[in-house]
Amino acid sequence: MAKVPAVFNKINSLRERYWKAFNNKESLIKLVSESEIAEQVYNSNAIENSTLTLEETEKILLQIDLDRYISEREIFEAKNLARVVSYIEKRAKEQELTLEVVLSLHKMLISNIRDEIAGRFRKEKEFVRVGSHIAPAPQEILERLGNMLAEYNANNHENIVKCIARLHLDFEYIHPFIDGNGCIGRALNNYLLIREGFVPINIKFIDRKKYYDAFKEFDEKGKIEIMEEIVAKALTNSYHKRLAYLEDKKIITLVEYAKSQKISHSNLINKAKRQTIEAFMERGIWKIGVEYKKKLYE
Repeated sequence: MAKVPAVFNKINSLRERYWKAFNNKESLIKLVSESEIAEQVYNSNAIENSTLTLEETEKILLQIDLDRYISEREIFEAKNLARVVSYIEKRAKEQELTLEVVLSLHKMLISNIRDEIAGRFRKEKEFVRVGSHIAPAPQEILERLGNMLAEYNANNHENIVKCIARLHLDFEYIHPFIDGNGCIGRALNNYLLIREGFVPINIKFIDRKKYYDAFKEFDEKGKIEIMEEIVAKALTNSYHKRLAYLEDKKIITLVEYAKSQKISHSNLINKAKRQTIEAFMERGIWKIGVEYKKKLYE
């Protein structure tokens, strides 16, 4: 992927197209967002080692019986995170992100799972470890989170990709909760993106290795380049999907498109992964929006 400044310019261009096409189509975008909730929940929980499939996640959210035993914890993890995602979609523009909001989201996420820690930061003698990383002591949490938000607010007008990447890495480094840090951290990304007039992103389970590499890079070198790339690609992907709907394009799979245009499917997949064509992943399948009776790709 190109360097972040060039990618940021591309994202701004997509953002302008989005708001231009958005006019009088709020109901359509609402449907797109609602259809994404299960995918958001599945991917975020899968990154945290949930055993639920996307189909099982959808059934839980629709209150349909499952074909196998699922622990009560995993059921509440799905329902609670869906509630968090929906809340953010509706409320992010109304309220600045504060520590009180973070605590409220955490309570929403952990309720009925571990009520004794829901909605509070780690306190004295509560330490956590993620891999080889031991999170800062509980007495440092408030100051570190305050600095994190202050830095974000001071710089978010410059480059949203860099700011979201930095905040996410800082938040996960602090690991302020005993449980639920990963899901809350990814939820905060979308809280801030929506608040700043961007679209939400979905960091996918299939990208988990690279996602963990980003934390390793940050812990060992203090760099954020891998997370910048993850955020940028996820944001571009989200715009490509929404624009395909908003601009009234015919949405087909890349397999179908490759056949119709006599183009190498593997070549298209590589371009889609780099987000150099306007492809997007939906339910694990690469798709693209094409103009009716026109070629999109040369």
